[in-house]
Amino acid sequence: MGGRLWGMGRPADEGDGGGGGVPGGRVWLGLSDADLLAQCAVDTYRASGPGGQKRSKTSSAVRLRHEPTGLLVTAVESRSQHENRARALRRLRQAIALSQRSRVEPGGPPPEFFAAALERDRSLRVNRRHPDYWLIIQYVLDVLFAWRGRVQAAAGGLGISTGHLVRFLKNDAKLWEQVNRLRRAFGHRPLR
Repeated sequence: MGGRLWGMGRPADEGDGGGGGVPGGRVWLGLSDADLLAQCAVDTYRASGPGGQKRSKTSSAVRLRHEPTGLLVTAVESRSQHENRARALRRLRQAIALSQRSRVEPGGPPPEFFAAALERDRSLRVNRRHPDYWLIIQYVLDVLFAWRGRVQAAAGGLGISTGHLVRFLKNDAKLWEQVNRLRRAFGHRPLR
């Protein structure tokens, strides 16, 4: 199930990001902000846009290029370089979760973070601010990939109902878009 499917980056477990047999994408998402930032080329620059006269006098915009994956994210909203760096790191975590697939064996046991999420709420309601949110997103996409985009089969593999899985997917517009990309790549119609 490797290769470049639907214009996504290489599967994480084919790269050099892994350690101890753990797929690289999950390792990257588990890193602290400082460690994840250390894997990035960081550019600061002046961005145009709202913000008044001070906007053009400081280089507050931040662009991160994650070296292992080649993912590129930017943040320009704030006049504070510190705030933009934090935003860019959040966007990088999202980009990794949405684009980097890790191999999952159908029927295998779920990772601890996912089992804990199900213990907290069997319907898989996860707050976006929860520290494991992007790990959970990535794992759900990995399972969908393993089940070739079949939502009902993936829900069974995750140990939740199809309705709960669809509701979870709908809660994030970019996740929903990514799921439909994945389904089209496997020859299925998009979810509505």
